[in-house]
Amino acid sequence: MTDLYRRQFISAAGTLAAAASLTSTSALASDSGCNTLGPVVHMVYFWLKNPDSIADRDALIAGLNSLKAIPQIQGLHVGVPASTLERDVIDSSYQVSELMLFNSTEDQDAYQTHPLHVEFIEKCAHLWSKVVVYDSVSA
Repeated sequence: MTDLYRRQFISAAGTLAAAASLTSTSALASDSGCNTLGPVVHMVYFWLKNPDSIADRDALIAGLNSLKAIPQIQGLHVGVPASTLERDVIDSSYQVSELMLFNSTEDQDAYQTHPLHVEFIEKCAHLWSKVVVYDSVSA
């Protein structure tokens, strides 16, 4: 499988996971106050510099969970790779993932410069060696 198809699959799977993990489906409903773009899904995958360090993983998870206080975030899921069946389409090489929902691209843009997000990066950037981001809007 090519890297392009793998990335597309991961992006689609992340979007489905966001929908499934919400406790309230109203966040995804078209009449929930979202603009015409619909919800924006922000998926981030982190590879730690010390992938076997539980302390580093837990510090990153705590840092990500601290972002819940940012008002533009409508939904947040912080996770680690699931112990699902191994298949060619699964990339579980990352150590921590984050999935966020926003009502608009403007809200996602505001999140990027929010002081809590900037502080998170300053405090936690030393923990990761690689970060991959997938942003998508409803089709």
